Amino acid sequence: MDQFTLNLLVVGASFALYIGIAIWARAGSTAEFYAANQGVPPVLNGMATAADWMSAASFISMAGLLAFGGYNNSVFLMGWTGGYVLLALLLAPYLRKFGKFTVPEFVGDRFYSTTARLVAVVCLIVISVTYVIGQMTGAAVTFARFLEVDNTTGLFIGSAIVFAYAVFGGMKGITYTQVAQYVVLIVAYTIPALFISLQLTGNILPQLGLIGTHAPSGGEVAFMAKLDQVVTDIGFAAYTADTTNMLNMFLITMSLMIGTAGLPHVIIRFFTVPKVSDARSSAGWALVFIALLYTVAPAVGSMARLNLTTTFWPGAVQGRFYDAPAVSLADIQKREDLVWIRNWEKTGLLKFEDKNGDGLIQYVNGAKLAGPNKAIAEARKALTDARAAQNLPEATDLTAPEAVQVNGEANADLVALQTKLVEAIAARDAVKFGDKTAGELGIVDNELVTVNNDIMVLANPEIAKLPGWVIALVAAGGLAAALSTAAGLLLAISSAVSHDLIKGALNPDISEKGEMLWARISMAGAIALATWLGLNPPGFAAQVVALAFGLAAATIFPVLMMGIFSKTINKEGAILGMLVGLVSTAVYIFLYLGWFFIPGTNTFPNTADYHLFGISPAGFGPVGAALNFITAFVVSKITAAPPRHVQDLVESIRVPKGAGKASAH
Repeated sequence: MDQFTLNLLVVGASFALYIGIAIWARAGSTAEFYAANQGVPPVLNGMATAADWMSAASFISMAGLLAFGGYNNSVFLMGWTGGYVLLALLLAPYLRKFGKFTVPEFVGDRFYSTTARLVAVVCLIVISVTYVIGQMTGAAVTFARFLEVDNTTGLFIGSAIVFAYAVFGGMKGITYTQVAQYVVLIVAYTIPALFISLQLTGNILPQLGLIGTHAPSGGEVAFMAKLDQVVTDIGFAAYTADTTNMLNMFLITMSLMIGTAGLPHVIIRFFTVPKVSDARSSAGWALVFIALLYTVAPAVGSMARLNLTTTFWPGAVQGRFYDAPAVSLADIQKREDLVWIRNWEKTGLLKFEDKNGDGLIQYVNGAKLAGPNKAIAEARKALTDARAAQNLPEATDLTAPEAVQVNGEANADLVALQTKLVEAIAARDAVKFGDKTAGELGIVDNELVTVNNDIMVLANPEIAKLPGWVIALVAAGGLAAALSTAAGLLLAISSAVSHDLIKGALNPDISEKGEMLWARISMAGAIALATWLGLNPPGFAAQVVALAFGLAAATIFPVLMMGIFSKTINKEGAILGMLVGLVSTAVYIFLYLGWFFIPGTNTFPNTADYHLFGISPAGFGPVGAALNFITAFVVSKITAAPPRHVQDLVESIRVPKGAGKASAH
């Protein structure tokens, strides 16, 4: 059976399972649509929460970020797992004790203000829409490769599938679908990792393989030492190298931590359990299920990086990269074990170009050659223009003696320009890669032009030459991760629109049937918006998700913390705090990534040289959170204190007993 057919069978079977579960568990009331009638057992809720949270960013993109960023990108591991501890300890049980359906509903009641509730709705929608772009990006990448279509077509297919099972299922249908999706994604992530770890390190457990030895080298070299040697040889920083900006790394980690604790689509999962104690238990189980993937991810990322590099430099498997020629164009076009390169090239997410015409594809850090190559291009243009001014024909070799001759004699101006060209070429040829120079190796530039971070987990089984059923399983797992989180996010958006905006503010007398209709309409609208934004995403899946975490950190987390643990914060403080956190963080992100993520509208380049105090857009969340806290406390000091019944409410929330059923408002 060919790989394409196998992919269709495995992915199709998983979709049939999800849609079947959604039909079986479809919501028949608002209580079931918003909170699964609060009847989900803690273990199943922990599994569903893990699937809800371990999105395309975790399954597809995080290992890719670790593959190419090494230690620097460990912020995603530390931030996301640390955030769940905060959520379990500081928020989940208290919000469950409050007994309402949504985060904006808590904000509106705690801060005795419809305006506060509406501001929370705006924050939730901005966060969730930003987050769902990352899921659509991940689904598009997966569909594009395994259905052998372009990236845009993959995006539209993913959107249609989400629409099919999320719109009518509600929280009840989504919960049990996510349990199935967790099983699929964790099996799909773990099995290839076991195979690859065994191949590269001799250890079947990837966690041990990461700290083990490199088997193809005879087991005499530590695996991480081998990886460091290979990537530094071709011009990249050591995989284990320390960060160059500790402040930014700290802020991104904090942003991911407090952003996790403030993610609306994750918080609402804790409204689905029967008791307050079950909320804490659910968070604990979620951490266990998440750890099964997160302890494997560093091994997957590092092993993917080594496999990718040794594919393009076969000599690096047992020795140095220059011990054998780079992979040839002929091999890429003919060899069956390299079919994955041809397949990913079709998606546009992997590109290569033989820039020096030697028939080989040489993968190196192009940044080391960027300066000399720019100087070469400028010198070539200057010499070409000067020759044209002399009415000389085009020269096949600008470095040849005849290229500077006019009427048979050397022209001083042309000689000077040619000298600059020769010097620029010499500078490029002198760039070192390992123990050799670019000139000795015949390298003129990086010829692996594009490797999208998001393809690494999906391509890993193909790169490692694993069986076809493993490749199909990874496709199903990637889609399960993207679609499970997309469904949770869309539910959070639809709940905010139908329950908090329409029923809570615009039309309190709306019928339950009418509220359900608006919930489904808003979910469909959110899918359409996310699809449109997914056509031009502002980064890789994990990078987009990191922006959503920053927005959550600056808006939802502070208002929930103050709502639970402070009796003095009033409605004016909460409203202005959320607005300051939202606007400051969103504006900072838009300045570097484009206004509303529209390509080409950014004010500054998204580089460290232009970042304020070196803080990247993904690291601004804690700054926005600090501004939120400060604004709320200052405004609350100079305005009226909250009413006595609200202060009593805060006291009662913190008592860990007596939570009842969720009540609709």
